Amino acid sequence: MSSRQDDFDRGLKNRRAVLGDAWVDKSTAGANAFNAEFQDLITRFAWNDIWGRPGLDHTTRRLLVLGMCMGLARWEEFELHCGAAIRGGVPLDTIKEVLMQGAIYCGVPAANTAFKLTVDILKKEGLLPEPAPLTPGPRVQLHHTFSQPQLQVALQGTDSGLPIVLSHALGLDLHMWDGLAAELGKSHPVLRYDHRGHGGSAVPEAAFTMDDLVDDAARLIREWGRGPVLFIGLSMGGMVGQGLAIRHPELVKGLVLANTTSQYSDAAKTAWVQRIETVKAGGMAAVADMVVQRYMHEDHRQAHPAQAEALRSRLLRTSPQGYAGACAAVMSVDWLGRLAEVKAPTLVIAGARDAGATPAMAQAIAEQVPGAQLEVLADASHLSVQETPAEFNRLLQAFIERVRQAG
Repeated sequence: MSSRQDDFDRGLKNRRAVLGDAWVDKSTAGANAFNAEFQDLITRFAWNDIWGRPGLDHTTRRLLVLGMCMGLARWEEFELHCGAAIRGGVPLDTIKEVLMQGAIYCGVPAANTAFKLTVDILKKEGLLPEPAPLTPGPRVQLHHTFSQPQLQVALQGTDSGLPIVLSHALGLDLHMWDGLAAELGKSHPVLRYDHRGHGGSAVPEAAFTMDDLVDDAARLIREWGRGPVLFIGLSMGGMVGQGLAIRHPELVKGLVLANTTSQYSDAAKTAWVQRIETVKAGGMAAVADMVVQRYMHEDHRQAHPAQAEALRSRLLRTSPQGYAGACAAVMSVDWLGRLAEVKAPTLVIAGARDAGATPAMAQAIAEQVPGAQLEVLADASHLSVQETPAEFNRLLQAFIERVRQAG
């Protein structure tokens, strides 16, 4: 086989990886005696010589193309590459940052067109985020930690009151807490954050552990400078909360562990390994429907279809690499033998219909943490803060008063 043909074949492979088989098949099938040499040229030189270079990964090259197309107003190419990037799993927050920077370096009209085209693509893909009207409301400040890997942080609320940190579930982001954060922010300073590999936080290339997630929480609380805090974690966030209270007890004034566990059986670990392999092979789309079904029970999904669809869309926006890394960390959680070390007042919340973090798992935690309070929400499964928000908040308000009295 000639070197020219090798270059073409390698370029075609890269082209398919970036743009998808459907587009490439359509483009190559449409070749004719007039444009075939041009198709050969761009496949060898653009898709092999440039996209095949080792200096930048494909995600970085995707983002560069979006910025360059904005600057040159090549909107047909922008639309093609933006759609491919979204379908290829590039986090939506990352694409947004490219468009925001383009508003400065390419001009607001260019960014306006880029945002419009991107929103149109998201609508077609069924990935459009939930509405965020520009109406007066609680001020939320978004920024990133100074330390590495950078974590996206949202701050809101009052200057006085009990400092509260909210830690989200696997595959979601800080917006999981929007409703509760707005309510708590009426009386308390509130910090929410995206775990590494999620939302607007960095996606590490190297593997990470539960201890890494715990240390992430510790460093952002220290950067905030308001500790000790009331730490509220759900699912993966609850696992982080356990580790934080054990390994960094000076940072925890009170602890809420919702829909979580302290340990998995060998059989459960096998299921986690299978989920990781599924995500690596098929991306978030391969597990999104299953996760939605586990996070919200069927009755709730039927009664609140828009909420269920928003949950699915948020999962699809999660980095597959970040999700798989977090699954490996979650799978290995093992705090049960150390829970007696927890000194902070603790509230454990379970959902009676939760098949992933069962009431029995919650009871096992409560039995080991000295003085822990266990509450089971009858009509909740895994995402109890969204399925039963009023009941969740009622338990939380009573617990906050308990923490205050404890000093």
